[in-house]
Amino acid sequence: MDLSFPRFDRDVELTVLPGDLAVLIVGIAARQAASHTAVVQAGFARGEPDPKLFAPLHGAFNGPMAAMLIRWKEE
Repeated sequence: MDLSFPRFDRDVELTVLPGDLAVLIVGIAARQAASHTAVVQAGFARGEPDPKLFAPLHGAFNGPMAAMLIRWKEE
């Protein structure tokens, strides 16, 4: 079974989902977020996240991968 994402092909017609489906999905997500389990699990968070996680000094969210891409580009 192939679970990978298909490549974006400009020659293939895009599928448009009905608006009712979007409303249904939003409603499900809202009910799940308001569930007792979600509220309890949200309480497990230990304070504020470290702000350095969202603004790393090297400017990339994945420093080793960014360094590898720079090395690859320079070769």
